[in-house]
Amino acid sequence: MAKEIPNLVAEARAGSGKGAARQARRDGKVPGIVYGDGKEPVSIQFDFNKLLTALRAGRFKSTLWNLQVEGQDDVRVICRGVQRDVVKDLPIHIDFMRLRRTSKVNLFIPVEFINEDKCPGLRKGGTLVTVRAEVELMVTAGDIPDHITVDLEGREIGDTIHISDVKLPSGAKATIDRDFVIANLAAPSALRAEDDAAEDDAAEAAAEA
Repeated sequence: MAKEIPNLVAEARAGSGKGAARQARRDGKVPGIVYGDGKEPVSIQFDFNKLLTALRAGRFKSTLWNLQVEGQDDVRVICRGVQRDVVKDLPIHIDFMRLRRTSKVNLFIPVEFINEDKCPGLRKGGTLVTVRAEVELMVTAGDIPDHITVDLEGREIGDTIHISDVKLPSGAKATIDRDFVIANLAAPSALRAEDDAAEDDAAEAAAEA
């Protein structure tokens, strides 16, 4: 299932250059530009408060957006830069690049766990420790998965789940080359305490020998 692309609403901005950008800021807007895909750059602007909220929500630069500007066709874009005030650290300009449906883009995709009821490790009291709730993947802009699936069926306490254990969506590839950990099944706290005590006893016995 393709991930729903969130909308980002902007306004067309009259004029370009520093003068027009300063006027936009005086009007409570954040000026920006959209470029790429062999088309002419387009000057836009955003409501300051709405853009700041989106930026503070996280993952802004790794999210594919459906940019909506009244009177223009929607376009898929990804943020390629946010200029900030050096003193206040607030956005003063933002750049977006257009993407085609066939373009490749790096995005963070949520991890979904299934078959917890068929997991022996969890039934024995183990705990699922999530190391990565999201995984950065290189995906095709026109076919973004809404999640990747980790199957817990048959997993035992002590098992570690790596990215190589997960079937990625067609055309998707992890951006990290190494076989990183997504999650593991930890022993119950009581059992871990018993193991620690046993190790301490063994160490004391070795020291006394």
